[in-house]
Amino acid sequence: MAEHVCPWWAGYLLTGPIRRWMQNPETLLGRYIEPGMTILEPGPAMGFFTLPLAQMAGPEGRVVAVDIQPKMIDGLRRRAAKAGLSERVDARLAQPDSLGIDDLAGKVDFVLAFATVHEMPSAEAFFREAASALKTDGQLLLAEPEGHVNPARFAKEMDAARRAGLVKLERVAVRRSQAALFEKRPA
Repeated sequence: MAEHVCPWWAGYLLTGPIRRWMQNPETLLGRYIEPGMTILEPGPAMGFFTLPLAQMAGPEGRVVAVDIQPKMIDGLRRRAAKAGLSERVDARLAQPDSLGIDDLAGKVDFVLAFATVHEMPSAEAFFREAASALKTDGQLLLAEPEGHVNPARFAKEMDAARRAGLVKLERVAVRRSQAALFEKRPA
């Protein structure tokens, strides 16, 4: 595990209305999501983005949410059930050294890596797994909080994404974050 992993109890704070005001999931992600998509969300906590992603992906879509903390996954599953979205949310427990997503190879349309790569034991390994899961032309949005990740570390994460075969399309404006959009191109 990385040097800092958000404690499970903070998952409740991360789903609050103040965050929604600052980082509205529909506004932030709506341009990337279409009905029927398969979305991968590592480090979902208790589903601040997961539930809106599942709504945007619609009944034919699916969000695979992978977290290393069982209490986060349990909270996410409860919130998805309460919202009537359990059928669209595949909440999985990750292993310390892997997301455990080999079954998704070439099947994912969009990866949301929001405030999570800095918590991974290896950015290199994460981006290799994410790139493997993405379809050709699939996209990955990387966003890291300015308070946790300095520009030099963010640049290293972007380099790791490029080494995994992802092409940076653009820097993205995300409040209180550094962010970039990547795409998997044909081999």
